[in-house]
Amino acid sequence: MPENRVDRPQRIPYESESDNGLEAMISLWDLDLKLLDSSKRFKEHIGLLSRNEVTLWEAYPALAKPALAKLIRQVIATSEPRAIQLDDPRRGKCNFLFSYIRVGLLVVETNGAATNGSPPSEDNEKARLIHQATHDVLTGLPNRRQFSAALAQLLPASGKTGPVLMQLDLDDFKPVNDTLGHGAGDIVLKLAAERIKEALGRDGTVYRLAGDEFAIIQIGPQRVFEAAKLADALVAEFKKPFTVNGISLFVGVSVGVAIAPRDGNEGEQLMKAADVALYAAKKEGRRRARTFDPAMLIVVEQRELLRRSLRVALQRDEFFIEYQPLVEPPSNVVGFEGLLRWRHPTLGIIPPAAFIPMAEADGLMREIGQWMLEEACREALAWPAHYTLAVNLSPAEFLTPGLTDRISQTLDIVGFPAERLELEITEGVLLERTTNNLDTLNTLNVLGIQISLDDFGTEYSSLSYLKNFPFDTIKIDRYFIRDLVQDTKSQTIVRSVIGLAHGLDMRVTAEGVETQQQAAWLQEEGCDRLQGYSISPPLAADKLDDFIRRGTRTQPAATLDEFRASP
Repeated sequence: MPENRVDRPQRIPYESESDNGLEAMISLWDLDLKLLDSSKRFKEHIGLLSRNEVTLWEAYPALAKPALAKLIRQVIATSEPRAIQLDDPRRGKCNFLFSYIRVGLLVVETNGAATNGSPPSEDNEKARLIHQATHDVLTGLPNRRQFSAALAQLLPASGKTGPVLMQLDLDDFKPVNDTLGHGAGDIVLKLAAERIKEALGRDGTVYRLAGDEFAIIQIGPQRVFEAAKLADALVAEFKKPFTVNGISLFVGVSVGVAIAPRDGNEGEQLMKAADVALYAAKKEGRRRARTFDPAMLIVVEQRELLRRSLRVALQRDEFFIEYQPLVEPPSNVVGFEGLLRWRHPTLGIIPPAAFIPMAEADGLMREIGQWMLEEACREALAWPAHYTLAVNLSPAEFLTPGLTDRISQTLDIVGFPAERLELEITEGVLLERTTNNLDTLNTLNVLGIQISLDDFGTEYSSLSYLKNFPFDTIKIDRYFIRDLVQDTKSQTIVRSVIGLAHGLDMRVTAEGVETQQQAAWLQEEGCDRLQGYSISPPLAADKLDDFIRRGTRTQPAATLDEFRASP
C-alpha cells in the first residue's frame, strides 16, 4: 500500500508506440525546471533512469544557452506554446515543443512532436502524465499543485465576496497508522476523501494537500453565507465511524474557514487566516469548525512569541525544577518527582503543558531533557541516600537515538546511583518502533534504573504493555483519583489496577491525591505510593531541606502552602 503522504507523482507505465514508430518523448517539469515525470522513452533516451532529481539543463545542455533559457521562461510567463529546433552535439537534430499549464507544469515534447502535432498515443500519454502530476495518487483528488493554481487564479478578488477557503485536518488519525498500520490509514484517507466530496456536492472543489490535510475552495455569492453551515456539516459527518477490516474507527475532523477578500486577498494571506482558524478549532478541543476572527491572531502571535523565546530559554538559564514528594502511606517520604518549570522573563511561569509540546515539535526536548536529568541528579545528591528521584521522559526524547548511552553517561558524570533513578514514560511512546522501545527499556532495566508507566488508563491502556515491557511501577492518573471517594466506578477501576499491578509484581503510585479521604482509601486498598497536594505541592529545590528536616509526616495542603510561601 502507498504511504499516507503526497510527494512526487507516481508514473503510470507506458509501453505503446506512436503511429510514426516513435515512442512518446514527453516530460513534465516544475517551475524550478526540475523533472516531475516523463514517458519511459524519455528516460531511456536521456539515460537518467537512476537519478532522483534532474534539471532541464542536465537533460538538455543545449537549452541552457541564455537566449533559449529566456525563451523557456517566456513560455511560463505568457502561457504561449513555443516550438524550437536545434542541433544537439550529443543527440543530433531535436525538435521541442514547450507548453505551460497553469498548475505549475512545463510540458516538453521532443523529437517530431513540435512540427506536425502529436500522434494520438502521445496525446494520451501526455494527458496521463499531466493527470498524475496534478492529482493525488491515493485519493484521486486534485493535489496541492492544483490547489495553489486555483487560488492564484481566483485572487485577488475584485468584488465584496470572493472565494471561501476551508482547511481540514483529521483528528486522531495518527493512532490509526500507529496501531493498525499504514494500509489501514490509506483506507481511512480514501474514505475521508469520499465523505468530504459527498458533503460538498457540487458546491466547491476538495483538494488533498498532504498526509491527513485537505482543503476546500468554494466560489459564488452564496458561498459566504453557506460556509459555516457546510463546515459544521463536515464535522458532523466525521462523527460517524469508519469501518476498516471490520473495525470501527473514530477519526474526526477540524475545520478552519477563511473568506476573501475580508480575511485576505492573496493566496498566502487567505491560507494563513484559514490555518489560524484551524488552530483555534484544535485548541478548543478539536472536532469542530471555526471561522477566522482577527482576535485569533493574538493567540497565534503569543504562541509564536513563546516559541521564539523557548529556543533561547536554556541558554538564558530560565528553566528550573520543582520537586513533589512521593510517600509510602501513611507518612513515609521515599523520594521526589522532578517537575520542569519555565520562568519567562516577561510572562512569568509558563506551565509545562504549554511549552513541552512546542519543544517536542521544534526538536528541543533532547537538549532540555538532558539538562533536566543532569540538574535533578545533582540536586538529588544532597537528599538522604535512600530517596529516589523520578524524572519524566517525553515521547520525543524517548525516541531519540542514543538515549540509554546519554543517561548512563550522565549518571557516571554526576555520580548518581542508577538504582535511585526512576524514569517515567507514557503509553503513547510505546506505539511506535516497538522492538526498539523494548530494547531501550530492557537496557535501562539492566542499568538498574526503575521504569514507571505514567498516566495509566488515560491513553490506550493495552495490557500487552504490562506483559511485554519491564515496568517497575504503574502510576494511576489523577482522573481516576479525583472522584474516588464518592464514585464507585472509579473505586472499581483503581482497585483493579492495584490488584493487577501487584499480581505482576509491580508497585502502584496514585497521583493527584488531593484529600486525606482519598489518601486513606488508597492506603486501605494497598496502594504503594501517594503523590499530590494532600501530601505536598511541588517544592522549590531550596525548600527541600526544611521539608525533609520537618519529618516524613503527611501534612494538609493548606499548611504546606503556607510553608512554601514562607521566606
